[in-house]
Amino acid sequence: MVTLNSADSALKSFYLDAVAESLNTKINPFLAKIERTSNYVTGKEVRKAVRVGINGGVAAGAETGNLPTAKQSHYRQMVTELKNLYGTIEISDKAVRASANNEGAFVNLVNEEMKSLIQSAQFQFGRMLFGDGAGTLGKITNKTTERIFVSNIQNFAVGMSVDVVGAGENFQGVVVEEVDYVNESIRLNSVGEISDALLNKTIVLSGTQENELTGLAAIFSEEDLYGLTREEMGMRPYIETDVDEFDPWLVQIAMDKIEAASGRKVDFMICSWGVRRAIQLYCNEHNISLKTYTTAEGFTAIDWMGIPLVVDRFCPKGTMYLLTTDCFKLCQLCDWQWLEAEDGKILKQVPGKPVYTATLVKYAELICENPAAQGMLTGIIEG
Repeated sequence: MVTLNSADSALKSFYLDAVAESLNTKINPFLAKIERTSNYVTGKEVRKAVRVGINGGVAAGAETGNLPTAKQSHYRQMVTELKNLYGTIEISDKAVRASANNEGAFVNLVNEEMKSLIQSAQFQFGRMLFGDGAGTLGKITNKTTERIFVSNIQNFAVGMSVDVVGAGENFQGVVVEEVDYVNESIRLNSVGEISDALLNKTIVLSGTQENELTGLAAIFSEEDLYGLTREEMGMRPYIETDVDEFDPWLVQIAMDKIEAASGRKVDFMICSWGVRRAIQLYCNEHNISLKTYTTAEGFTAIDWMGIPLVVDRFCPKGTMYLLTTDCFKLCQLCDWQWLEAEDGKILKQVPGKPVYTATLVKYAELICENPAAQGMLTGIIEG
């Protein structure tokens, strides 16, 4: 017989490892490439000492001359705070009672909740990887009496709770009820009149402003990073803007310059849907065969001279990232765990409602120890 106690036990013993594995390796090809470690976590912070330059004790010399003297390596300290990542499932009391005498029905119920959790995580964590940590979804570019036109429409999904920064209480915690990806507009619930004052306002995911993972947008911004200024050696990534027509020659130039600046080789590439179409058009026009394959993590990639090139919905339009993935670390206090109450239970009743929830939690932050080993091409005309 299924009870709350047996359900609680099943979530702990059976579902945790499988869901944690899916959240770590199955939701995004870039995330799957990143090493997870707790080595650099100190309290609530991540502190990573990174060596700059090379040791000065290697040299050629005369047969009877002095030996080279080892020089002290130069280090810089990267410091950032751990971010709080959550994933919550919800099960109604009616559903538990209805499946009390049918374990198969209960398993199906929990499986559906887990699938929903993983699907939501795929969207939200995938989006965070390309963000700057601020939780920004997009800006309001235009409006009608009922709809709001936004930049970065790919960041929006039905059911999201969002805030319009600086727009007053009516635009705090409002739900996205409809997304028009073709016309790049959304409809929000119960917001009242949409005035011109909303133009150019920023929309953020409710409760996440400045609390998300430090993603690629932060790596390629001009803002200081991990407590270090951009003037410090190795802190500036390679950026080529206004690329115009796609040209493999520009990609090769970027990769060569990244290797020259950092001593590291690009091993992973990400582009937008439109850039992939531009690549396909170029290859068709020049009779170049594009080969695709399945990565070890189960994702489809284009083989670009031995380097996997993947497409991601959250990659900005007209953009291609050239990344050295072993420079990235997902520093975590621990892997995914259920949030437990004082009595050790993970299923908790929502006060005043016949509903039980369970929450997965991870305290982590994404850090790039060598921004100079990363590159970005923007302004590519999409196909």
